[in-house]
Amino acid sequence: MADIFDKLSLTEKRFDEINEKLMDPNVVNDQHAYRDLMRELKHLTPIIDKYREYKAAKDNLEEAKEMLSEGGLDKEFKEMVQEQYSESQQAIEDLGEELKILLLPTDPNDDKDVIIEIRGGAGGEEAALFAYNLYRMYTMYAEAKGWKTEILSANETELGGFKEVSFEVSGEGAYSRLKFESGVHRVQRVPETEASGRIHTSTVTVAVLPEAEEVEFDINPTDIQVDTFRASGAGGQHVNKTESAIRLTYLPTGLVVECQDERSQHKNKDKAMKILRTRLYEQAMKEATDKIASERKAQVGTGDRSERIRTYNYPQGRITDHRIGLTLYHLEQNMNGDIDEIIDALITADQAAKLAAESED
Repeated sequence: MADIFDKLSLTEKRFDEINEKLMDPNVVNDQHAYRDLMRELKHLTPIIDKYREYKAAKDNLEEAKEMLSEGGLDKEFKEMVQEQYSESQQAIEDLGEELKILLLPTDPNDDKDVIIEIRGGAGGEEAALFAYNLYRMYTMYAEAKGWKTEILSANETELGGFKEVSFEVSGEGAYSRLKFESGVHRVQRVPETEASGRIHTSTVTVAVLPEAEEVEFDINPTDIQVDTFRASGAGGQHVNKTESAIRLTYLPTGLVVECQDERSQHKNKDKAMKILRTRLYEQAMKEATDKIASERKAQVGTGDRSERIRTYNYPQGRITDHRIGLTLYHLEQNMNGDIDEIIDALITADQAAKLAAESED
C-alpha cells in the first residue's frame, strides 16, 4: 500500500503543476499543449478528489484517536468521538479500495468515439434481421447516453435486415463502455419466415473500433487506390445513376472499404476514409496489444470475433453474457437499449481481473 501512496503523492504534485501551467498565457495560446493538459487534468481529477477525501478521513481518524487516548471526555461526547473514529476507519478502507481501482492502468482509447461494425453471420436472412436488432439496440443506448450516431455504410436486405452496417458513435466515454461488445452475438428465436415454429440459432459479429484521429495515424495518399461505381440498394431501391459510390483499396495490405450511402461522391469518400483510417488504426493497435496479451491473459474475453460472447434467447426472454456468467431475464428491455447493467458488470469484472493481476506482479 505504501507504493500506492508514493504514487498518489507524485500524482497530486503533477495535478497542481498542470493547474499552474493552464494559467500560463503561452500554454493557453498553444492549442495542442492546452488540449493535452486538459485531457490529462480530466483523467487526474477523480483520482486527486478521492485521494484528498482519503487524507481528510485519515486526519479525522487521527483526531478522534488523540481525543480518545487523552481521556476525560463526558459520556455523550465520547460516544460521538468513537462514532467519528469508526466512520473514519470505514471511510479509509472504502476509499483505499476505490483508489486502487482509479490507479489501474487506463485504456488510452477510452475517451474516443467509436465505429461499430455489425455483420450477419450464420443464419442468412435471420442473422441479417438480428444484425438490425443489434444496430437498433446500440443506437437506442447511445441516444439514452446523449451520444450521436451516424451510419457510415450499410448493406440492407429485402426484409429490412443488414448484411452489414458500420456506424459512428460520438460522445464522452463511448469506447470505454462499448468496447466489451466486440465478438460473436448468438440469437435463439423462431424466425418470422419459419412456418413450423422451430427455434433457429443464428450469429452476428460485432466489432467496436476506437476512431483514429488524423494526428495520430498518417496514411500516405499514394497507398490508396480510389474507384468509383454506381450505388445500388436492396431490390433496386435508391439506385444512383451517377458513379457516386466509392471503393478505397489500401495497397500495402489489400484492405478494401466501400461507401455508397450518400448521393455525393465527396461525402462517400470522406466516410470511407474514416472507416479505412479506423480499421488500419485497429490493426496497428492489435499488433501492439497482441504482444502484451501473449504475456498476460486478456481480462474479460479477448474481444476476438471468433469468440461467442453473448446469447439472446427470445423464447425464454433471456440474455446471457458467457464471459462473466451473467444471465438476465428482461430481454425486451435490453433490446430497447437498456444495457447498462450488462456493461457495468463487464467493467467490474475487468477491474477485478486487473486488480488480481496487479497483486500478482
